[in-house]
Amino acid sequence: MNEHPHHEYRHHEHHRHDEAAHPDLGRPWPAKVLTVSDGVVAGTREDRTGAALAARLAEAGFEVVERAVTADGTDAVAEALTGLTAGFAGLVVTTGGTGFGPRDLTPEGTRAVIEREAPGMAEAMRMVSPPGRLSRAVAGTCGEALVLNTPGSPTGAVECLDAVLDVVPHALDLLTGGRPH
Repeated sequence: MNEHPHHEYRHHEHHRHDEAAHPDLGRPWPAKVLTVSDGVVAGTREDRTGAALAARLAEAGFEVVERAVTADGTDAVAEALTGLTAGFAGLVVTTGGTGFGPRDLTPEGTRAVIEREAPGMAEAMRMVSPPGRLSRAVAGTCGEALVLNTPGSPTGAVECLDAVLDVVPHALDLLTGGRPH
């Protein structure tokens, strides 16, 4: 129907493009998107949210280097995140599995992998809209990677990402050995 699926997100401020630049290398921070969905894995559902997140990250100046899909479930999410964060210095955004459904176990899988939680980021993402109060999403670090859980809807995921995008480059700078300002 809509020829430009990410068109609805273009109303966001465009001054953030330079903020994602790697401070020492002058290049964008790398980012990966993990879609957690039994339906996408089975091929019965299109990965609209993963596409929306990738488009928003690119628009904000990140370099999306990988998109992956995994089934719902604690072990599946933990295994996928372990692979995506191994030796990776950058941002990993998950979408899906953050609610109260019986298969919504992304936070549990994320907690099994991250070393330190970033509760302020998770709280900021929950505050963007009333449905956010139902989110069990977590955020945290794994080595030099920052992992953010977002909900499964395109609008909700992008809104949650936007709630913290302004501090992500600074967080990544600190994680990779930068100095606090």
